[in-house]
This record gives sequence, structure tokens and C-alpha cells, in this order.
Amino acid sequence: MTNGDVHALSGAYVLDALTDIERAAFRRHLGGCATCAIEVAELQETAARLADGAWSIPPPVLRDKVFAEVSRTRQDVPTPVKPIRTHRNRRLFTVAAAVVLAAVAAGGTFAVQENRLDDQRTAARAEAARITEVLSAPDATLRSTDLANGGRLTVVVSPARDQAVLTMSADRPAGTGRTYQLWMIDDAGGTISAGALPAGTTSATRLVQGAAAADVFAVTIEPAGGSTAPTSDPVAKVAVA
Repeated sequence: MTNGDVHALSGAYVLDALTDIERAAFRRHLGGCATCAIEVAELQETAARLADGAWSIPPPVLRDKVFAEVSRTRQDVPTPVKPIRTHRNRRLFTVAAAVVLAAVAAGGTFAVQENRLDDQRTAARAEAARITEVLSAPDATLRSTDLANGGRLTVVVSPARDQAVLTMSADRPAGTGRTYQLWMIDDAGGTISAGALPAGTTSATRLVQGAAAADVFAVTIEPAGGSTAPTSDPVAKVAVA
């Protein structure tokens, strides 16, 4: 980190991006620095959310139940004496066929869901790797400030990579029909959205591009869905220039 500032190692420590020597030194530092201890706790909570998604998969027990039903459902085999299938036979055959079709469909659903899960895990790992690269960049600097309504905004900027990692954790939701939104602001007052949080969300970590041109990073409270430009005064501002 820049100028060997041990306080700036929080993010790299959380993502296990330090050398053994750096990790040991930072652990000793944590024992006497309440600010860094809080920072680490906040970043660990946020890092745990990186792989969160909106997907869901059928419970594993469903597959077992389907195949168990297949094994229990029998159809009568016509005998030479009575070659014509009875109404009962037709009913049992229909049930068995339906169960088999359900089993095949369930198997296909599991395959699709597993593929989707693998894709999302791969994307989450790739995003975490990119964040780690910024946090461990030689020119990375860390700045943080409290939110006016409770919480904290932390910014790690790597000018050489033209990227920044923004971590926000609020004490409470933004309000009904409202959401938090992150911004990059240049010295001329121009604003670029760094992303609006989903309604009701109180924490997020964002990797943003074009960070080298930003002088200030800010958080505002906006209508649900976000705004193209800030519509309220920032509840937090971090100057990095």
C-alpha cells in the first residue's frame, strides 16, 4: 500500500491478498487499532455477500422423491389370456408414464440450475479476483467516512488501474420507495453513477472503472431504481484527490 500505511491493508487482509509477513503484522496492528478492527468487520460482512444472487435451485430431496415414486409405481403386464388392457391398467400406465416424465423433467431442471449456479459462481470468483487486484495494487489508497444517517463508506482507489472499490454499509434502509446510490464526482462537478442499490439493501461492494478522473466519491438517497443525476445532498462524501 502507498507509503507503507498499515491502515490501508484492511481490504487486502479481508480478501487474503497479503503476504505472510504483512498478514502477521496487520493482525498485531488490529489488536491495538479499533478503527481497523471495525473496518475489517465491515468488509468481511460485505465480502460474504459477493456471491449472493437471485437464483434458487430445487431442494436435493426432490430428485430422490421422484425416483422413489418411480420405483414404487407398477403397471400390470397384459397376459396372453387378456390381451386387452383394462381401465385400471390404463390408469396405472398413465400414472407411471407421468411419473417417468416428471423424473426426466426434474433431471433436466437440475442440470439447468446446476449450470446456472456454476456460471454465477464463476462470475463471483472473477469479480472477487478483480477486486483483490485493486485492493493489493501498489498505488492503492484507502479513504473512508461515516454516513450521516449511520453507516460507513470506504473507497480504495488505484489510479494506475483506473479502478476503485466502493464498500458501503448503512445502519438502516434508505426508506420506502428510496434507495442508496453511489457516485463518482470530478473536479468540475460532473457526476457518474457507480450504481444504485436494490431497494431495501443496506450494503454493497462495487468495482468501478474510470476512477482516476474522480475527485470525490459520494452516496445519496434516491428514488427506487436510481437516478441519472443526484437529486439530494450526499449522506457521505470521500475526497480522494
